Amino acid sequence: MQRIISYYKFAPIKDTEAVRLWQKSLCEKLNLKGRIIIADHGINGSLGGEVDNLKEYVKQTKTYSAFLGTVFKWSDGERDDFPRLSVKVRPEIVTFGVADKIKVNQAGVIGGGKHLKPNQVHELLQKRGDEVVFFDGRNAYEAAIGRFNNAVIPKTKHTRDFPKVLKSPEYDKLKHKPIITYCTGGVRCEILSMLMKQEGFKEVYQIDGGIIKYGEKYGDDGLWKGSLYVFDKRMATKFSDKAQDIGECFNCKAKTSNYENCSVKSCNDLILMCAKCAKKLHSLCLNHLKTQPALTN
Repeated sequence: MQRIISYYKFAPIKDTEAVRLWQKSLCEKLNLKGRIIIADHGINGSLGGEVDNLKEYVKQTKTYSAFLGTVFKWSDGERDDFPRLSVKVRPEIVTFGVADKIKVNQAGVIGGGKHLKPNQVHELLQKRGDEVVFFDGRNAYEAAIGRFNNAVIPKTKHTRDFPKVLKSPEYDKLKHKPIITYCTGGVRCEILSMLMKQEGFKEVYQIDGGIIKYGEKYGDDGLWKGSLYVFDKRMATKFSDKAQDIGECFNCKAKTSNYENCSVKSCNDLILMCAKCAKKLHSLCLNHLKTQPALTN
């Protein structure tokens, strides 16, 4: 039986190259595929493989003092949902372009938002009602297929857009409201919540474990609607058979959560289109469809 694990840990790492070599060797030994990013301030990874091998990976990784307390999130999937194993050292474990602003200790990011367990999210809403604002910490294409009720969806194409976006006057009216940031597994919100506080947001929270942990507890019976975009071959996943498709096919406007990469290799743009249109249009994006008008007739 195979599964996928995702995890991150913010903590000081003294020798990133040594950690990279150790992690690469460990994953190869256990026949795992996926992506691991290591930086001076922590580790961020997603891996697929046999359950027993993943358990051994978790056990071995936790022997390193910096990674004590790492929370590993399990989900359906398999090794071949990833094309290969990639273990790299980078300036940041999630690319906001603010490596110089990130300060960590063994407890995590210094100056980030307060963590809320999924049930605490509901408790805050019960106390503060409509005053509470959900703030999406992902990219716009992720929000197109799944989001929290009435969430603020920033116009971001890349994570590195957030530092500039947060300076926009359009968000000034939110700076005195309780803000709950959310993202897939929580790692982006660690940095986003820190940046928001630095920009003058007074009361900032983050969902502990991100959308994944919230979905594990409430499925599609809570405040989450739609599908969860994931960064592997699956592209999107749902928490239950109650999940609704809230995205729209760019061609026929049918409800869908299906993403396709443009079949023109030099393009490879991500396109939201239903399965029927993907077959009819050969998974071509709008720009390349214009060169083949017969497909749209």
